[in-house]
Amino acid sequence: MIFSVFQSCFLPILGKTSFMRLDALLSRFGYCSRREAISWIKRHTITYKGELCTSPSQKVTHEETIIDGEHVEFPNGIYVALYKPVGYICSHDEEEGDIIYDLLPYQWRHRNPAISSVGRLDKDTSGLLFITDDGKFIHRMTSPKKHIPKIYEVETENPIPAEAVELFASGTLQLEGERQVCRPAELIITDALHARIILTEGKYHQVRRMFAAVGAPVVKLHRPQIGNLTIESLELEPGEWVAFDPNEL
Repeated sequence: MIFSVFQSCFLPILGKTSFMRLDALLSRFGYCSRREAISWIKRHTITYKGELCTSPSQKVTHEETIIDGEHVEFPNGIYVALYKPVGYICSHDEEEGDIIYDLLPYQWRHRNPAISSVGRLDKDTSGLLFITDDGKFIHRMTSPKKHIPKIYEVETENPIPAEAVELFASGTLQLEGERQVCRPAELIITDALHARIILTEGKYHQVRRMFAAVGAPVVKLHRPQIGNLTIESLELEPGEWVAFDPNEL
C-alpha cells in the first residue's frame, strides 16, 4: 500500500467541521456499525481533544478524534488510483473469486457511503483504476459528456487492418447489441499485432468488441492512463494503490 501527501487535499465530502455522535463517526468511517459501537469502544482507545471517549453518544469532530493513536483516515473522501493486476474482478462479491477490494484496506469496505470503482476492467485486463466513495466523482468520470480520455495498450491475435484507424475515428462503428454507434476513437497501430487506442466512453468490453469487429481479437489488454494520470507517473506496481487529488484530473 502507498500513501500520498494528497490525503489532505481532497474535495470535501463532510464540508465544514461538524459535530457527530461517536457511534455515527465510527460507522461512517467503517470501524464498526452503530449497534457494535459500545463493545467496539471498550476494546479500543479513542480520545477527543486528548480526553478518553467512553460513550457512543458523545459528540465529536473527526479532526480531533484519535482512534488507537491514529487520526481518521481520509475523512474528506477516498480517492485512490489502483494498479489492477490480471486475475482480479471489479466486484464486491467475494464468491466470484479474487476481487479488487482484497487489495485495499478491509475497513474501507464498511464506510458509508461505500467505496466503488470508477468504471470497470474485466478479469483479464490490467491497468489503472480509480476507487472512491464519492458518487458525484464517479458520475463525473463516467459521463460520456465529459470526454475524459482513457488509453489502452492492445495486443491482438491477428494483424490489425490499417482501415481500422479510419473506421474507429469515424464514429460510425456500431457494435453488436448496441443501439448507438461508438464515439470516435483514436487508434495508433505500432506494429501488426500491437496498438494504442484512446476512448472517451466505456461500453461493455468495448475495446475487445471493437477489435473483434475488425477481425483482430484481443489477447492482451492494459490501461496505463486515465485523463492525465498514468501508472508510470504514479509509480505504481501491480496491486499497489496511491491517493491522488481529484482536482488533478
